Amino acid sequence: MSNIKLRKVDVIFSPYSVAPYEILKNAMKRSKDEVVQELIDSGLRGRGGAGFPTGLKWKFAKQQESDQKYVICNADEGEPGTFKDRKLLVEVPRKVISGMAICAWAVGASKGYIYLRREYRYLVSHIEEELELYHKFAKEAGLDFKIEIFMGAGAYICGEETALIESMEGRRGEPRNKPPFPIKNGYLGKPTVVNNVETFASATMVCRMGADEYKKLGTDDQRGSKLFSISGDSPKKGVHELELGMSLEDFANEFGDGDTKAVQVGGVAGFCIPKKQFKTTIIGEGNTTGGSTMIFNSTRSMYNVLHNYLDFFAEESCGQCTPCRVGTQQLLKGIEAVKSKKKPPEYLDQLVKLAETMRLTSKCGLGQSVTNSFSSIVKNFREEMIY
Repeated sequence: MSNIKLRKVDVIFSPYSVAPYEILKNAMKRSKDEVVQELIDSGLRGRGGAGFPTGLKWKFAKQQESDQKYVICNADEGEPGTFKDRKLLVEVPRKVISGMAICAWAVGASKGYIYLRREYRYLVSHIEEELELYHKFAKEAGLDFKIEIFMGAGAYICGEETALIESMEGRRGEPRNKPPFPIKNGYLGKPTVVNNVETFASATMVCRMGADEYKKLGTDDQRGSKLFSISGDSPKKGVHELELGMSLEDFANEFGDGDTKAVQVGGVAGFCIPKKQFKTTIIGEGNTTGGSTMIFNSTRSMYNVLHNYLDFFAEESCGQCTPCRVGTQQLLKGIEAVKSKKKPPEYLDQLVKLAETMRLTSKCGLGQSVTNSFSSIVKNFREEMIY
């Protein structure tokens, strides 16, 4: 068990005296191997949900021999209830851009893209102004790395890195088989690093603070701080930066309304944790923190919550693989049948097995993660699924 108490920190949004592009300039004075090792030593993991070690991804991309490499910032942010990346792009875009440029310099990429979700198109002019300033700086610094904005079409599945790449290449956004991974065969068949907005901003701050300072935050499993998009039955809705490793009990006490009965950690693809497990649940260990954090009080029907989640998954499944395409629809119909008494309560057990089959056989994270919210809600709020 972690003994870290809930602590608000100010790393990503901190107004450090050294500006982001100065951090980039200082990084370029070091060796590329040294910068990549700094990221590895910091323990920074991807902040998009999968949690792969950022430094290792950069290291593997750097090792690839190619005449062209790409860096893509995943700003799709399609997880319901998530709005942290938008805040970063609005308030500290230079830290995001600087992180992309540091990555590009370290791995040897000359072209980058910010994959922006269609609903954020109102940010385009703001980001383009920032990119104009960046390109001016890059030219003066002798850095050959150009960044463009690529607009998505609003598909949740394109938050998955290979589906994102497919859509950029003009095809339907559907996940690819892996391996090969994008770091070897990505955009246009070239080595490609895909990280999300918060990851790049965090990488900039690791280069500013140093690995030793950064890993003082968090736990052995999850280093550093994290932005949480908090919504639901909370008097403190919004984006909050917290040290990883605090208990869910402390989190609920800080952000709940005093009547919290469940917290959905990691968005609809994450886990729904009941109050009885708050003391033993550590945020960041054993549960994803890639998306939103939704708080529910005793007035909420967890059947309605699950129904909403499944309706979303059924709508957003790309339909490529049978377990996800059919499974999401059957889970939705299944809980409706139990609730309407057309199926007995025991039918929920079969649905849990179906969800587990989806986890094992679905092609990508969408179908694989449905079981997280489904099984945790059915298991912990079974009576609400029946009565």
